[in-house]
Amino acid sequence: MSAPPAAPPRANMGTAVSKRKTLRNEAMSSVAAKVRAARAFGEYLSQNHPEGRNGSDDVPIRTWFPKENLFSFQTATTTMQANFRKHLRMVGSRRVKAQTFAERRERSFSRSWSDPTPIKADSFHDSRESHDLQDSCGTLDGDFDLNWEAEKELEAMACDGEDFIPPKIMLISSKVPKAEYIPTIIRRDDPSIIPILYDHEHATFDDILEEIEKKLNIYRKGCKIWKMLIFCQGGPGHLYLLKNKVATFAKVEKEEDMILFWKRLSRLMSKVNPEPNIIHIMGCYVLGNPNGEKLFQNLKNLMNPYRVAFESPLELSAQGKQMIETYFDFRLYRLWKTRQHSKLLDYDDIL
Repeated sequence: MSAPPAAPPRANMGTAVSKRKTLRNEAMSSVAAKVRAARAFGEYLSQNHPEGRNGSDDVPIRTWFPKENLFSFQTATTTMQANFRKHLRMVGSRRVKAQTFAERRERSFSRSWSDPTPIKADSFHDSRESHDLQDSCGTLDGDFDLNWEAEKELEAMACDGEDFIPPKIMLISSKVPKAEYIPTIIRRDDPSIIPILYDHEHATFDDILEEIEKKLNIYRKGCKIWKMLIFCQGGPGHLYLLKNKVATFAKVEKEEDMILFWKRLSRLMSKVNPEPNIIHIMGCYVLGNPNGEKLFQNLKNLMNPYRVAFESPLELSAQGKQMIETYFDFRLYRLWKTRQHSKLLDYDDIL
């Protein structure tokens, strides 16, 4: 009669389980010990090195960075933010946070051309023929020919004088990495450069146009744009102007608010400039495919009869260098460009 199977395998299984439990408990104990050590070290710093606190008497700085480096970084950051706030306000940012949804909805629908409601393709042409759109476009097209010469004479009177320098508007999207530093690297020897930073997420076309008009009147009442830089994200054949507002050759023919934005922008371009007014595009290479040429041609058509030329040269080309030097201190721009995507931006160099 054979003996029953031996029990060692079950005993071995129990031993393996107990070993895993022991290792897990030791690991948890090790983690807990490290947490306790970190807390103790933080309490030690708060008690023995009060100068290392971050402006509060109760909360210690718990970081592995040297305290002097952290202080320099925080001080530079605070200084940069303060200087920027003094220099420029972001257009379209939500300054009234307590605004209700109903108020925002009412404000949005108060202007038909900025209505964010999607428009169905089959109903769009009907809406274009409605009397509301005709009324809104009437001021743009109906009386345009009658007022052209009168407006040209008014602009010529406003720009009269040997000291007049035609304004250059610089429109900067907050979507561009490190956009907040761009106003600090413009040419300091050219007072005609007017930087406008707008909030990509919340600004509307109306906000942008109103800010441009206000800046032009501050510069010299009655003057118009001779040169303009649009610094935004985008790519071959498209411009990412605002959140959910991408300008392509097809959309600038169909989307109502996009059409009226470019038409209203054309009214701010100069009539007395003997050469075509120029709109430069930076931050992306729109002409990377044939759709870019189509986009620029459609925008020119929208802005007729104002003479406007669109340019988007590669920055490394001779034309690109000339474009950069029109608006920027070239050395500071190259420095900003090399550190645009770096988390360790050298604030002192930029300032």
